[in-house]
Amino acid sequence: MTRVVLFGAPIAIVVSVLFNSGGDSTPPRSSPTAKRSVTTPAQADPFAAADDEEQRTLNARVAAMPPGLEDPKMREVAWKLLASAEGSTLDWRSQYGTIEDTGDGTGYNAGIIGFCSGTHDMLAFVESFTADHPDSPLAPFVPALRKVDGSASHEGLDPGFTAAWKKSAEDPDFRAAQDLVRLEQYFEPAVHLAKLDGLGALGQYMYFDAMVLQGPGSEADSFYGIRKAAVAEADTVAEGGDESVYLDAFLDAARAVMKSKRNQQDTSRLDTAQRVFLEDGNLALELPLTWTMYGETFTVTS
Repeated sequence: MTRVVLFGAPIAIVVSVLFNSGGDSTPPRSSPTAKRSVTTPAQADPFAAADDEEQRTLNARVAAMPPGLEDPKMREVAWKLLASAEGSTLDWRSQYGTIEDTGDGTGYNAGIIGFCSGTHDMLAFVESFTADHPDSPLAPFVPALRKVDGSASHEGLDPGFTAAWKKSAEDPDFRAAQDLVRLEQYFEPAVHLAKLDGLGALGQYMYFDAMVLQGPGSEADSFYGIRKAAVAEADTVAEGGDESVYLDAFLDAARAVMKSKRNQQDTSRLDTAQRVFLEDGNLALELPLTWTMYGETFTVTS
């Protein structure tokens, strides 16, 4: 998946600029789930062609809806759920400086959403950050990141790059930059579209998790492709469908995509977390929440 980092870009309910394509996200540090692959960029959001008036209408519709995951308390729950899938931890704040090569062919995986040196998103992020922070420890590695982009190579990055990333993670501005990407490029587009589909907090999280994992591309193995497959099987709530039935179809489509990818065979994030909440009828993600991820049990009580 290719992620283009656009700091400061306005976020509409529908994302007008999405150059991301299908792939997967950072593997949990202790699981076999692997990261996204590189595919051809594509404009993915089916609502991206909406004109200004249509976008204002959509914004107004969403603004009138219950906050769902956008409630600060629930947003924190979403960050913890994602961290359990991405890093086998609830302490998502500990992930800013995490960096390793998991051997999945995408080079170094780092940060709270798993930027990859081999899939362009790390390059775009570091280029944007160092343009505003030329004294960043990462600035000297930009040329090397450009050279290894699209490959698993560490050429020009070793030694020193991992230490530079970890050092950068001590900088509040660097952490805030990661927060901004997670919020504006993944969370808000996913949650807003879920709201337009009539989904509650669980469905909003499912969309968010799938967008992080597979990328907001239009291909069959990307987020919008998964949604398209789900809609073909069941109506959304906005279309008059049953929420549980639709979410079941969405999980089936998401799981099929994961199983189609050589390095995404562990579907715990769906099977022992999201599916459990769905089967329990917890469409609002009411606390406390207990789930299992890669054999480890997590609980969020507040």
